[in-house]
Amino acid sequence: MYKLIFRPILFRFNAETAHRMIINFLKRSRTYALMRPLVRLFFKRKYPALERDVFGLHFPNPVGLAGGLDKNAECYNELSDFGFGFVEIGSLTPKFQDGNPRPRLFRLPKDKALINRMGINNKGVLVAIRHLKEKHPKVLIAANIAKNTTSDDPEQISRDYDYAFSMLYEFVDFFVINVSCPNVEGLTSLQDISYLSDIMDVVLDKRMNMDQYRPILIKISPDIGHAQVDEIVDYALRNGVDGIIACNTTRSREGLQTPAQKVEAIGNGGLSGAPLFEKSLAMVRYLAEKTGGKLPIIGTGGIMTPEQAREMLAAGASLIEIYTGFIYEGPSFPRKILNYLNKHPL
Repeated sequence: MYKLIFRPILFRFNAETAHRMIINFLKRSRTYALMRPLVRLFFKRKYPALERDVFGLHFPNPVGLAGGLDKNAECYNELSDFGFGFVEIGSLTPKFQDGNPRPRLFRLPKDKALINRMGINNKGVLVAIRHLKEKHPKVLIAANIAKNTTSDDPEQISRDYDYAFSMLYEFVDFFVINVSCPNVEGLTSLQDISYLSDIMDVVLDKRMNMDQYRPILIKISPDIGHAQVDEIVDYALRNGVDGIIACNTTRSREGLQTPAQKVEAIGNGGLSGAPLFEKSLAMVRYLAEKTGGKLPIIGTGGIMTPEQAREMLAAGASLIEIYTGFIYEGPSFPRKILNYLNKHPL
């Protein structure tokens, strides 16, 4: 029904407009007493065999929603009704920012892909905290945090991450340090170990003074080479980083079926969806081999079928995340993945 009726309607709208429509619909569903129970009845499934403990947290299943859909922590509970084992909110920055000029989100239907150059538009951590206070999370929450676009001094950048981390600490279950979004000037350069260590040292030290332990993960780009990955892994293993998310969106446009003229007209932006899968899978496999299984990995990027979800887990991921697959395949996609994983255990 989604592919035949709802997706064609949503795809008639600008991609960002459709995104906002979905968020507003989910928020309005709270006002109808039977809506959420019906959604859970139809979409949510419990499979004890798929439960797992990763970096000290118990996950009801390994399928999470990647950051970018619930940017401002507006509807994480409603999204969990579709069967997600965890929801990543954000990216969140210390201060409100508009992001890049519109249009900034584009569909490539022939490739089952998206190109976005949103520029981490969000209302800031304080708004997200207000939402988290108002609606107690019924699902594990990961907070994806980043610097404000206007912050370019190394000390200010570290302060941005420190502030977002400190403010959100008591309200979420774990953190994703975003240093790999290709849509913010200079952000991907923070994957360089000299910059990354300055950011990570601050948040890791801050955690030592907290009453409760919150896992901290680094989200990396699929476009960096093995030498840079090795430096990040070595740092993570030495300093108590809890895991790596592989991967963010890519700047590559290789192998697209969409006409080159249309892609060139869109311009810059991070590509997600089906064309990213093989790059993400290769990165997960490399990380698993490099770490010998000592560092948990969340595999994300281009998972568009239940079979690909299983392949990502088999490559060494402890958990997976979906986003573009949820947009193209619809609300039953998490359920289909979980059904398949339960029938085809690793």
